[in-house]
Amino acid sequence: MDDKWWQRAVVYQIYPRSFMDTDGDGIGDLPGILARLDYLHWLGVDTLWLCPIYRSPNDDNGYDISDYCAIMDEFGTLADFDRLLVDAHRRGMRVILDLVINHTSNEHPWFVESRASRDNPKRDWYIWRDGRDGGPPNNWESIFRGPAWEHDAATDQWYLHLFTRRQPDLNWENPAVRASIHAMMRWWLDKGVDGFRIDAITHIRKAPGLPDMPNPQGLAQVAAYPFHMNVAGILDYIDELCRETLAGRDAMTVGEANGIGPDAAEEWVGTTRARLSMILQFEHWHLWSNAPQAALDVRALKRILGRWQTALHGRGWNALYLENHDLPRVVSRWGDPQRFPRESATALATMYFLMEGTPFIYQGQELGLANAAFASLTEFRDSFAHNRIAEMRASGMSEDAILDEMRRTGRDTSRTPMPWDDGPHGGFTTGTPWLAAHQDYRTANVARQQAAPGSVLHHYRALIALRRREPTLIHGRYGALAPRSTRIYAYTRGEGDERIAVICNLTGSTATFRHAGFALESRDLLLANRAVAPHGPRHALSLAPWEARVYRISAAC
Repeated sequence: MDDKWWQRAVVYQIYPRSFMDTDGDGIGDLPGILARLDYLHWLGVDTLWLCPIYRSPNDDNGYDISDYCAIMDEFGTLADFDRLLVDAHRRGMRVILDLVINHTSNEHPWFVESRASRDNPKRDWYIWRDGRDGGPPNNWESIFRGPAWEHDAATDQWYLHLFTRRQPDLNWENPAVRASIHAMMRWWLDKGVDGFRIDAITHIRKAPGLPDMPNPQGLAQVAAYPFHMNVAGILDYIDELCRETLAGRDAMTVGEANGIGPDAAEEWVGTTRARLSMILQFEHWHLWSNAPQAALDVRALKRILGRWQTALHGRGWNALYLENHDLPRVVSRWGDPQRFPRESATALATMYFLMEGTPFIYQGQELGLANAAFASLTEFRDSFAHNRIAEMRASGMSEDAILDEMRRTGRDTSRTPMPWDDGPHGGFTTGTPWLAAHQDYRTANVARQQAAPGSVLHHYRALIALRRREPTLIHGRYGALAPRSTRIYAYTRGEGDERIAVICNLTGSTATFRHAGFALESRDLLLANRAVAPHGPRHALSLAPWEARVYRISAAC
């Protein structure tokens, strides 16, 4: 496999609204990211993923774009972005942009024209249909809850919106739409951006005729949508996009790929396909979203991630992640923030970070932040949260029960301002933050953890450094260990004499790891999240709760 820069990269996801505010309006901005580049360089990350920074009315916090080639007013100006890009490149860091091409804002000039009249030249740039029996054209529901159609009284037709009603879906069957998207992407690449994370990419093609379908229940982000997700023919759009936009460029592309499994992944990211660099798969979300109150099913996690490792080795590339702006914090989902906050955060980090693929870190994850503890439902800002709260109220749930549910599952719980120090609002702003500071900001902040060598932050820094200096951790084959264990997640990287073992206890109880094929000894210990007493060659290890160790394998049985 050719060695690409993005295969060696470590990506840091920035949610600009919550990262760093420099003008006191309580909203993060581009100068704030620029001011914290030295921290990111110290941490060791080399690629920055910026959540949407484009002009937007913020119905969905920037994922509703009203101008692809302008910067959101609260974030700064295009000149601010240019300075950020130059300074990042000067430090040897790359920048990729979050790009939404399934839909736009209803304030985008394209949609303003489209809804002006039925015979407007841009009418067919979006998906308009006549109603059925006095209601919407079909039974589709929005991924954000409620109907996926909005009636337009002026033209007496309905437009499709898979997300909020202010996010109308583009009509990708129209060649003019596709050409305009391609031109916009080339414009950003010509400015020097290093690639894109492409939002909701598996939804851009809809089934011909838009037939009715069974609407999914539960946490809809990880549900199946047979007629607007991974519909046959979607890869033709991807091929055209890559050919018209990316050909001849050394760019990184990351597709948010709901519904893609490991068997189909090679079609999207295979080295012989010339399509995307990698995809963000959703399969491991199901373990949490299907049972938000249950403990982590370690064996199921191993089966899921192991299949992805095996399927793409030598044929494609994985994106490795546990957190992002759409998920609650992993320590609250799968760890133990009350009894073992540092240990569970670092064990989970070690488990995923050293697999084959490009690791992603979401801001604050490197501090081991748990979910923000919202005191009332009025504190939630997310549009999906508002719809979910209304749905639960309509079902008869009590306010306390709804608050408990939202504290576990709401997306706002991971979007609170980045805690930089123990000053007011965690050093994020001199004004009033758009979301209240995290409840733990006085103890879980960058300044405090930088000064503490045993902190979660230093463990992430050590993981980044270890991956950078060990070639085996880039392309070495993944081999499952202890597959039947319900407590231990363990695997090897590499083959023959060049192997590294990663062994993680992902529970709050002591666990034993055994393997007859090789011995482990303390002189070959590369990284651990707890103190390890010196020991000679062993085929069995007793691991404390949430203990993680990484060894170079030195002795065969």
